[in-house]
Amino acid sequence: MHSREQTIFALSSGRPPSAIAIVRVSGSQARAVLAALAGKVPEPRSATRVQLRDLSGQPIDDAILLWFLGPGSATGEDIAEFHIHGGRAVLAALVAALSGFENVRPAEPGEFTRRAFENGKLDLTEAEALDDLIHADTERQRRQALRQLRGLLGDKARDWRARIIEASALIEAGIDFSDEGDIPAELIAPALTRIRSLREEIQEVLAGQGRSERLRDGLVVAIAGPPNVGKSTLANLLARREVAIVSPHAGTTRDVIEVQLDLDGYPVTVIDTAGIRETDDPVEQEGVRRARARAAEADLVLWVTDAEHEKVGSEENTPSADAPVWVVRNKIDLDAGSGGAARGPESGIGFRISAGRGDGVGELVGALAAFAQDYFGSGEGGLIGRERQRRLLQETVDALRRCVSVVGAGEELAAEELRAASQSLGRLLGRVDVEDILDVIFREFCVGK
Repeated sequence: MHSREQTIFALSSGRPPSAIAIVRVSGSQARAVLAALAGKVPEPRSATRVQLRDLSGQPIDDAILLWFLGPGSATGEDIAEFHIHGGRAVLAALVAALSGFENVRPAEPGEFTRRAFENGKLDLTEAEALDDLIHADTERQRRQALRQLRGLLGDKARDWRARIIEASALIEAGIDFSDEGDIPAELIAPALTRIRSLREEIQEVLAGQGRSERLRDGLVVAIAGPPNVGKSTLANLLARREVAIVSPHAGTTRDVIEVQLDLDGYPVTVIDTAGIRETDDPVEQEGVRRARARAAEADLVLWVTDAEHEKVGSEENTPSADAPVWVVRNKIDLDAGSGGAARGPESGIGFRISAGRGDGVGELVGALAAFAQDYFGSGEGGLIGRERQRRLLQETVDALRRCVSVVGAGEELAAEELRAASQSLGRLLGRVDVEDILDVIFREFCVGK
């Protein structure tokens, strides 16, 4: 039997042990499973308390059941939800009982959502938004994913596609009536007006997105610099916990250490790297290589220095990165007569801090938050959340532009470009020729969703 015709089940709540565990069953066998394990099928959408028993009649748990009839369910199929106590033994007993039914099997990652997509309960942009919502770490990520899940981009794309089809109908009608004198011109002129208006509308969406899709991945800040200048201390201070080993000995950090931060609602990944210097130690050499590579890939580099390593300009101490580089002078508490100034323009120093004592760190964190806000711009309110979506919208705009440019050479060429634009929007929604990317998208989901 084809896997899509089988009934699937999975734990849809957090890992045990927990107070409550939720196991979902979706498919044509869901009713039979309920009747066998609960002794009855409860009223749809009504919580019912039952004693669950396995196929041999042995009790499993005192549980709450929910029953949803398809197609009015999340997946479009019959769904049963078992709300059981969240102990490992209870869950294992229920899973063993479910596995005993013919054509009932554990779900693969994202299979519940994929069935919802295939049954028309949501389009591909909404499925992607659901995955983003599950993996949202910050408030701004959550709000952006929720906007997407409400179908804002999908609704726009369906409207755009309908308008393309209307314009295409006008042009193809012009082709059909090409022997009727001035009729083609009367049909093609309004079609081109619609196409130009639609192209400008989609271009505005593309232009207004900026870095909205980067809100999914977050801002990457690399802490780099010479050895023993306090990079790991600063990383621990930003993380508000000990994520890196701090030692007075140079070369302690040998690998790249990453920590995820929620900075005023923006997702930020802070990377603590090995001290950059010339060394004969092969392990430290690899750490320096990785440090240089991550600094080059970062969105912002905090180049940490102190009084002994203040000079920036040598090959050893120059950060190689296309991103902005902020020079952070650390250990100001050890400078005689420094007065603890947090910021100073002299010698190219952007910030003056004491990572050990905390002086000036508040201003640095505030500057990071302001940088993040400027970097993400208005991405929170954007319609585009992924590079795939941006690429397909750009393909649509390009096809519409070609349509206008080739119409003078023949209405048939213009009609073909409109079909290409419609297909790009269809792929955006997941309704046209997307089988090759579905596995890639849905395997990113967690099991049970």
